[in-house]
Amino acid sequence: MSTLFEIIGGALLLIGSAFLFLGGLGIFRMPDVYNRLQAGTKATTLGGMSLILGVGFLMVETSWMWMAKAVIIVIFIAFSNPISSHALARAMYKRKQYPLITSKDENMDAYKEISENEKKEEDA
Repeated sequence: MSTLFEIIGGALLLIGSAFLFLGGLGIFRMPDVYNRLQAGTKATTLGGMSLILGVGFLMVETSWMWMAKAVIIVIFIAFSNPISSHALARAMYKRKQYPLITSKDENMDAYKEISENEKKEEDA
């Protein structure tokens, strides 16, 4: 039974390491802050969760509390990563750092219609 936990834990550690490596590569290679933010958030969510659960499976023989703590940390990551990435993206947009759009229309902004509607509602 112990070897099954070790195999699952080792596999989760490898999967988590791969996701974190690819996320770091994505942050390095992406052209704008929004793409980098998406690559980093996905990688830390999946990679971090896999690593923590892998450690939980490896240490479950010592005490079942390791797995309980790992699950609590995974739940915290599942809630905090999307919220923090949304806050960062919104802050960058408010600083007028718009998404990179490779189109013939240089004035194209995916959020412009929403911003103009918000301004109209504020003025009214």
